[in-house]
Amino acid sequence: MRKMEVIPYQNSWPELYELEATKLKSLLSDEYIDIYHIGSTSVPGLKAKPIIDILMVVNAVEAVDQYNEQLINIGFMPKGENGIEGRRFFIKGGDNRSHHLHIFQTGSSHIKRHLAFRDYLIHHPQVSGRYGDLKERLSRLYPYDPKAYVQGKEQMVQEIERLALEWVEFR
Repeated sequence: MRKMEVIPYQNSWPELYELEATKLKSLLSDEYIDIYHIGSTSVPGLKAKPIIDILMVVNAVEAVDQYNEQLINIGFMPKGENGIEGRRFFIKGGDNRSHHLHIFQTGSSHIKRHLAFRDYLIHHPQVSGRYGDLKERLSRLYPYDPKAYVQGKEQMVQEIERLALEWVEFR
């Protein structure tokens, strides 16, 4: 079973993102529009699980399915929508996950939501610090219970997301 571990920010995370982003842009070049480092590892100074989250924007999300075999060949296992309609989700590293790949079709509201959340935390380090502390505390309380970990941070995530979406509207 996978252990939930939150660690201090690592300066290597942006480089790990760039290495995979380069491969993914090349592999999905016919569908690729844009690619972003998202999630906690994209926020300098934020404590995080050491999993690089990548958001890719494509022309047609259904077209991504034809690339499953090539993505498997570079270590990304397809998980379908995995609970979010209109997404293609992939994990790399199995129980020792190193990357999550979230692919959305251009125009998806999920793109704005993820980028707003990331940017809000980057520009609001006090909020980022509280969020990191909560995640660290939850990972200690529930090291082998990912559901409890997610539920424990859900209220704060929703509040940050609400603030982030308001914040991007007024920037």
